[in-house]
Amino acid sequence: MARSIVLSNGELHVGLNKYGVVHDFYYPYVGFENHVAGPSLRHKVGVWIDGVLSWTDDESWTFSHNYPHTGLIGFTMAKNENLGIVLEFDDTVDAEMSVFMRNIHIINTADTARDIRLFMYQAFAIGDSRSNTDTAQYLPDSNAILHYRGRRAFIISGTTNDGKPFDQHSIGLFGIENHEGSYRDAEDGELGGNVVEHGRVDSILRFSLHIDARSSARVHYWISAGMSNREALYIHKQVQDQGIDARIGKTAEWWQEWLEPSIDFAHTLPKDHQDMFIESMMIIKSQIDKRGAVIASTDTTMLNYSRDAYAYSWPRDGANTIWPLIRLGYYQEAYRFFEFCQRGLHPQGYLMHKYRADGALGSSWHPYVHAGGIVSPPIQEDETALVLFVFVQFYQLSKDSSLIKEFYHSMIRPMADWMSEFVDETSGLPKPSYDLWEQTFSTSTYTTAVTYAALLAASELAVVAGEEANAVKWRTAADDIKVAAHKHLFNKERQVFYRGINVVKGEIQYDAVLDVSSTYAAFLFGLFDSESPEIQASINTIQTTFNTTPDNPGLPRSEDDDYRRTKQGIAGNYWYITTLWHAQYLIEKDNNEDALKILNWIKTHAMPTGMLSEQIDPVDGAFISPAPLTWSHAEYVSTLIDYAGKGK
Repeated sequence: MARSIVLSNGELHVGLNKYGVVHDFYYPYVGFENHVAGPSLRHKVGVWIDGVLSWTDDESWTFSHNYPHTGLIGFTMAKNENLGIVLEFDDTVDAEMSVFMRNIHIINTADTARDIRLFMYQAFAIGDSRSNTDTAQYLPDSNAILHYRGRRAFIISGTTNDGKPFDQHSIGLFGIENHEGSYRDAEDGELGGNVVEHGRVDSILRFSLHIDARSSARVHYWISAGMSNREALYIHKQVQDQGIDARIGKTAEWWQEWLEPSIDFAHTLPKDHQDMFIESMMIIKSQIDKRGAVIASTDTTMLNYSRDAYAYSWPRDGANTIWPLIRLGYYQEAYRFFEFCQRGLHPQGYLMHKYRADGALGSSWHPYVHAGGIVSPPIQEDETALVLFVFVQFYQLSKDSSLIKEFYHSMIRPMADWMSEFVDETSGLPKPSYDLWEQTFSTSTYTTAVTYAALLAASELAVVAGEEANAVKWRTAADDIKVAAHKHLFNKERQVFYRGINVVKGEIQYDAVLDVSSTYAAFLFGLFDSESPEIQASINTIQTTFNTTPDNPGLPRSEDDDYRRTKQGIAGNYWYITTLWHAQYLIEKDNNEDALKILNWIKTHAMPTGMLSEQIDPVDGAFISPAPLTWSHAEYVSTLIDYAGKGK
């Protein structure tokens, strides 16, 4: 289930699903410690009226979602025709304090006055803990419920628009000892009033409202988060004293200031893409932790059928995401990302597979020992190369000389030295590592192209740093790789780039699977000239193989790609990333007309909030999660920047 709305301040991150309820609740890192990570941990919103209780996820409601406020403030409308009720939610995470706020507008569409009860249910497994050690307590002095475990505390409270607090509450258990959840306590419209529980605990609040015919009322609801009970209570008190309306206003002001460069740039874009450009910028920002980690996706839906989700910082995804931000002048996010990478750099000079938002190593399926007994680090070399390459672009655009002092000796030189030495003697190409899709252990064309560009970029920076010897060394290594690439990486028989090669007992073995990344990397990173016959032939082969047209331009990653493929008889699902690469190629070739058709196609395959997933079902156009995928949004933004002509 894709996230219809994501909200964040770089510390507290909340994902709302299609039912308008909390599906992800990360704190204190974006992407790490999801306190509602489990199928039984969905929060609930319920309406009791005329003896009938309806939860918004019971399929009797219809929904619409958008970001209407030029800020990361989501709007959800939920209608229940049978009950004659409309719920309108203005939701945000405060830009200055870690508190999730909901301004809930309850509209009585009936011709008679009615007594309506609104129930807000929440369940946490704090710290993503599977042990039964959480505590929840009613705090009468604060008109609030406290959930806590160790150094994590959440305060839940709310008021009606006339300042009255919730009139009933209950605290209970779920998922243990035959307890389904305290939301069951609301079925008769009344709550039992239990004041404390420990174990697998949940809680529920009731707000009682009398609403005249064709009239409405509001409920203000919030969850504050802190590293201690005291901190969470302090934030709760700030919201109580200032009011949700004031805090939402402050948050809107913060976002409008942050978005100013994006809004200015959006005016240069086709009108149909201006709003989605702004939405993509906000969604990208929502996936960035304030300490530098760029999370691939905070959507945890994959945990329902896979071992893990995408809530990690892959250096490659991060570099691809930071690049359009740098081009638009968002240097603070870039600086913190490179600090994050600097902290995670291996002593030998390479970046690992992926990292948690707190900087620790993320889970991995890459071994140290590979087929044929090859011992090699469990990495993807393109991640190290791309971070270096984008850093040099950052320096060149910012002209900030302090970057040399802070990063050259500690990060850039170790990376470039390692890449210049991590070369196979037989092929002259980089030694094998995992490809960008994490599927094959080989010397991929994609990795070769990024490594070539990174070494050239490093040599430019070495000149600035006054290290001419290293400049020559790294430029020579890049030139040698380019010569070897032109010798080995183009498949003359199929007229397309090889996915990669492997050297086995001194003999080169070629991987002839058509991988879209090979061609576009060779183009994007200058391994082959865009006018070269190899690039031209490869583009033609891709379009012919996958039957693309300007009106149906979707591209998979590769031939017979079975990753999350839902239907047989197709090459693979469409990916936003690969499809947008082709748009970038068309722009380079001054074919803006067909590039715009691709951008329009992308827009038609976005959610109403502008949300982009990882993949699209090529048969029915369904989103294939996770959504949002940060890299998809970054490529969309980058393509629009290219389209508007802001540099090549």
